[in-house]
Amino acid sequence: MTSDAPRPPPRRRFFGAFGRRELKGLFWQVLVVGIAVAVVAFLWSNTVTNLSARRITTGFAFLGREAGMPIADSLLAYSPRDTYLWAFVVGVANTLRVAVIGIVLATILGTLIGVSRLSANWLLSRLAAVYVETLRDIPLLLQLLFWYVLMQALPAARAAWRPVEGVFLSNRGLILPAIPFGPPQLVVLGTAVLGCAVFYVVRRWLVAQQMRDGKPRPAWPFAVALVIALPALVSVLLGVSWRIEWPQLRGFNFVGGLTLAPEYFALLIALVTYTSAFIAEIVRSGIQSVPRGQWDAANALGLRRSFMLRQIILPQALRVIVPPMTSQYLNLTKNSSLAVAIGYQDVVSIANTTLNQTGQAIEAIALIMAVFLTISLGISFFMNWYNARIALVER
Repeated sequence: MTSDAPRPPPRRRFFGAFGRRELKGLFWQVLVVGIAVAVVAFLWSNTVTNLSARRITTGFAFLGREAGMPIADSLLAYSPRDTYLWAFVVGVANTLRVAVIGIVLATILGTLIGVSRLSANWLLSRLAAVYVETLRDIPLLLQLLFWYVLMQALPAARAAWRPVEGVFLSNRGLILPAIPFGPPQLVVLGTAVLGCAVFYVVRRWLVAQQMRDGKPRPAWPFAVALVIALPALVSVLLGVSWRIEWPQLRGFNFVGGLTLAPEYFALLIALVTYTSAFIAEIVRSGIQSVPRGQWDAANALGLRRSFMLRQIILPQALRVIVPPMTSQYLNLTKNSSLAVAIGYQDVVSIANTTLNQTGQAIEAIALIMAVFLTISLGISFFMNWYNARIALVER
C-alpha cells in the first residue's frame, strides 16, 4: 500500500555541492596555505629589515658588473673582464658538462656491471659484486679526493704516460686528439640531429604501415639517406674541413687536442664510478623482476643469451628500472656540486666567489637553487615522458 503523503523536500547541502567533509578538507588546506604564506612573508620582511640595517643592497644589478675572477677550465669562452652574468652562464655550462657526460657514462658502466652480476661466470659475477659493495659504502667526497690526489701524483707533462698514440695522461690532465669545431661543423652536426629526428618519425610511420597491411618495409635506406648522406652532402656544399688536431708537447705543456683538466677528470671519474654502483643494483633487480618463464621460453627457442637480454629481458625490465634510475640521475647532477672541494669551477664555485666579492649572499644562493631546480625538473620531465612511453598498456 502506497502513501500519497508528499515527501519532505531534500535537505539542501551547505554551500551547494560542498558537504561537511569537503568543507573540513577545504578549511585545513586554506589554513596550511595561509600559515605557509605568513611564514614566507615574515622571513622576507625580517631579511629585508636586517639587510637595510646593515646597509646591504639587494637585487641582481651586480650581474652586469665586471666579474674580475679567473676561470681556468671553461667550456665557453671567458675572460675576467666579462660580467658576473656570463660567469654564471659559464658555471652552468661546466655543471652540465659534468652532469650530461656523467649520466651517459654511468648508465653504460652501471648496466654492464648489473648484467655482469647475473653472469654464469663465477669470477665475473664476484668481481661485479665487489665493485658494487665497495663503491657504494665509501662516501663520494672521499672517492673524489682520492681520484684528485691520484691525478696530482701522475708524472709531469714531459714524462706523461702514453697508453695509446696521441693520448697523454699526466698531472696536467688527460689530453686527447680532437676535431676543431666551428660554425660550419655545428651546422653539419645539427643536420645530423635533424636527420635522426626525421628518421624516427619515418620509422614509426613504416611500423604503422606494416601493422596495417602486414608488409615489412625496410627502414635502413631512410637511415642512410637522412643520418649519413644528408649531413655528408651539407658538409661538401659548405666545404667543411674535418681534420684531427693531435696534441703536441711544447715546453712544459701540451698544445692542440682536447685537454680534460685534472679537476674535471677526477670529478667525472668519481661521479661515474660511484653512481654506476647504484645503477648496477637497479639493473640487476630490474632483470630479476622479469618472470622466469620468459627466460625458459627464450632458452627453449635456442636464442643466444646476448640476444635474449637485448631483445626480450631488458625491454621488459625497463619498466622497473626507469623510475629509480631517475633518482640516480638527479643524485649525480646534485652531487656535482662537490666539485668545489677540488677546485673545479662549476656554478656553485663561481657563485661562492661572487658571494665573497659582492656580498650578495641571498641572490647568489638563489641562483644556485634555481639552476639545480631547473636541471632537476628537466631530467624528471624527460624520464617521466620516457617511462610513460614504455609503460604497459592494459586492455
